[in-house]
Amino acid sequence: MPSQARAQLVIISGLSGAGKTQALRCLEDMGFFCIDNLPPSLVPGLVDLLGKARDIDRVALVMDIRGGQFFQGLEEALAYLERQQVPFKILFLEADDEVLVRRFKETRRNHPLSRHGQILEGIAEERRKLSELRGKADIIIDTSEMTPRQLGERLREIFSSLRYPLVVNLVSFGYKYGLPLDADIVLDLRFLPNPFYIPELRPFTGHDQRVVDYIFSLEETRDFLEKLEELIFYLLPYYQREGRNYIVIALGCTGGQHRSVALANYLAGKIKGRGYEVLLKHRDLERRGLS
Repeated sequence: MPSQARAQLVIISGLSGAGKTQALRCLEDMGFFCIDNLPPSLVPGLVDLLGKARDIDRVALVMDIRGGQFFQGLEEALAYLERQQVPFKILFLEADDEVLVRRFKETRRNHPLSRHGQILEGIAEERRKLSELRGKADIIIDTSEMTPRQLGERLREIFSSLRYPLVVNLVSFGYKYGLPLDADIVLDLRFLPNPFYIPELRPFTGHDQRVVDYIFSLEETRDFLEKLEELIFYLLPYYQREGRNYIVIALGCTGGQHRSVALANYLAGKIKGRGYEVLLKHRDLERRGLS
């Protein structure tokens, strides 16, 4: 695996029914590369493979009792990680017996260790088999009183230092060519005077300084951007808190050539200045070969 300080491996384990699937989904939403029910014997090969993948530096693995006889190799796998100096944390999820029984009954699933439907016997045996691993866990979460949402919030608190900054994808577009389908926020700029109707500006785009100078000479542009920046920088931390690591903000004008391009370029610089990663796309300029 990459050796950078933020490279991280999280091993998720714990009692069946305690929320390991929800935890894995949450970490996946946070940008982790996730694998469910991995046999511990495959850890060395996975580490070697990931060491060659430059774009993967956060990995979450679920290894639990479902692995049957393969699960017995977990201690050896952990020792291998330590020898290879691969940074990892063990996340162990558990819940009260009563809660686990209720969850199994609600989902009509069988406990992997239960015999003849005796759920409590299966839970007791699983606790015994996982007791040593629980003692090695870096993080133990009791999900008895937690909803899936609350578990997700707790995990985001714990692993927030491992997350990349929120990626903001800015897209300029023209309404005459349709809305971007993946937009989270759409800003309609058609209230601003259109440079298209100024003959000397019509052939140019929002990349050209003469167009930029005209648009930003307008009082309504300056007032709008002041309010827009306040709104954007108010919203972004809350999107990030809710587990979003990618958001699309679309800025539209009539043809996607002048106003939307100039303001998208401006906003990209402001958002980058606050430490967010920005992707900038001028959809209809590119489509028309004007970018």
